[in-house]
Amino acid sequence: MEEDTNKRRRSLMLAAMASVPLVKTSAFASEHKPNATAPRAIKLDAKPAPITIDGAKTAVIVIDMQNDFGTKGGMFDLAGIDISGIQQAVAPTARVLLAAREAGIKIVYLKMGFRPDLSDLGTPNSVNRARHLRMNVGKTVLAPDGKESRILIRDTWNTDILSELKPKAEDIVMYKTRFSGFYRTDLDLTLKNLGIEYLIFTGCTTSICVESTVRDAMFRDYLSVVLADCMDEPIGHGLPRSNHEASLLSVEVLLGWVSNSHHFVAALSV
Repeated sequence: MEEDTNKRRRSLMLAAMASVPLVKTSAFASEHKPNATAPRAIKLDAKPAPITIDGAKTAVIVIDMQNDFGTKGGMFDLAGIDISGIQQAVAPTARVLLAAREAGIKIVYLKMGFRPDLSDLGTPNSVNRARHLRMNVGKTVLAPDGKESRILIRDTWNTDILSELKPKAEDIVMYKTRFSGFYRTDLDLTLKNLGIEYLIFTGCTTSICVESTVRDAMFRDYLSVVLADCMDEPIGHGLPRSNHEASLLSVEVLLGWVSNSHHFVAALSV
């Protein structure tokens, strides 16, 4: 009985959210010239309802798709964390990036990385510092080519973007030091200067850095779409509901829209 009641409540909430009309949420877009090569109206199949996005005001965000999280010998792998799901998200993400570039849509890469002296890791008793040190942040390791590298340290092999998703010269790449890409970075200013209103999210991990950034984007009135097959979450693998699925539900109900790489690529080909 309780389960049926919860299902009805969720259905009513989704219906209510889907009925809310889309309106312009920022005044800055009109102050910048749109990308003339991007399609103006992209109709994207998504949940809780289809959404029409303006390609000239859209950016694809790639979060933390770097060696420390998705490559053998990186931080996750060395810690015994299953990276197979992140690796499976690489191919659909690559297709999304190719389609976005061909359509003239801006791409922004976010990378988790700290200064060599760890001065931006947090105060001595901060959760950010304590939890990252448990994962051996700053530890010297050997990269696959045999050269020395360091876990989650800027400008090393560990924080390089996965080889299949390498940025192009025209892409934007910036470091972050917390789970959200908006925390003490130039992300918001950069997006506003570009006149961006719509964000297409890919990356890892779903319930931590992706969801943290999506939440901050929602607080700043960006319209966010997460591509479910272009991200993964090791926490909860094998359980009845993983953190990945829980985060997608949060986005679908309150934070934005959920779609996938197939719908996105198809929408750009129309």
